[in-house]
Amino acid sequence: MDLSKERYSAYRFMWLMVVFDLPTLTRKDRKIHAKFRTDLLKNGFSRFQLSVYLRPCQSMENLKAHEKRIEEFLPPKGKVTFFEFTDKQFSRSKVFYGPEPEDPPDEPDQLSFF
Repeated sequence: MDLSKERYSAYRFMWLMVVFDLPTLTRKDRKIHAKFRTDLLKNGFSRFQLSVYLRPCQSMENLKAHEKRIEEFLPPKGKVTFFEFTDKQFSRSKVFYGPEPEDPPDEPDQLSFF
């Protein structure tokens, strides 16, 4: 068996997604929210969307180690969800963007008051 193929298999390589909804009503809440985002970035996560962060992991064991690390700095309030999926599953995801912004209308050459 070729171990190099197994090591980099799209079924072995994992992604950890952290999705969160944290309160931001008070100044203290906003500081906790910002610190949580900063801690995710320090731990190798990349921002995917506003409150969605992703991190590649070489294996399920590596993914579990990162989950455990995040659990150590979870905020006291709010909701944090972990999603685990293989690279193969992630490769089948589709990302859609809204329509291209329209160009503003041409400005008139001169002002008309009538």
